[in-house]
Amino acid sequence: MTHHDDTQSTASDSPVLILGATSGIGALTVDEALDRGLRVRGFARGADAMDPREGLEPCVGDAQKPEDLLRALQGVSAVIYALGVKERPAMVWREETLFSRTTAALIDAMQATGVRRLVAVTGFGAGRSRDAMSALEKLGHNAVLGRVYDDKSRQESLIMESGLDWTIARPVILTKGARTGTARVLREPDEWRNGLISRSDVAAYLVDAVIDGLDIQRDVVLAR
Repeated sequence: MTHHDDTQSTASDSPVLILGATSGIGALTVDEALDRGLRVRGFARGADAMDPREGLEPCVGDAQKPEDLLRALQGVSAVIYALGVKERPAMVWREETLFSRTTAALIDAMQATGVRRLVAVTGFGAGRSRDAMSALEKLGHNAVLGRVYDDKSRQESLIMESGLDWTIARPVILTKGARTGTARVLREPDEWRNGLISRSDVAAYLVDAVIDGLDIQRDVVLAR
């Protein structure tokens, strides 16, 4: 037991790197981690605009640049990947590659720096969870988000093949609601289903996954 406590204290002494730290789930994950006493390195192109807070180290960088990722990874205990793309009309027809490109660069940089723990947010409908969608859900999803989710599926494959201590978290439809603390982690494919979940509940799970070592080398769906 003592040994476990030692590792916990060491982990909390090293910052957690949060990619996409200034918006959406990433920004809420920064808040959640700081509220729980973790040190956070908040990585984003606009990180210099983050409000100064105890335990927060803003880290300006572009997740597509290997040199920025290598710098950001120095001395961290874990990485939370929470990059998103802004919804825009071109999503419907333009190929998306941001998720797979940044994830490939991140995996290389993690392997080079010896950081092993990666918790990545994708979404319900990516990778293996696509099979859990109804025909109607697939139709609507493909029409609007098909290209984005094709890339999230490529991203998931890269993560699963990386050999890292990864967790893939797929939230269902996101809301702006408050943290409820009652979100469910659906671990078995036959439980996977669509629904709603607040971004704050997703952030809480991501921090839980880092602190408690949850769901290593597992892909889960997060729903209310």
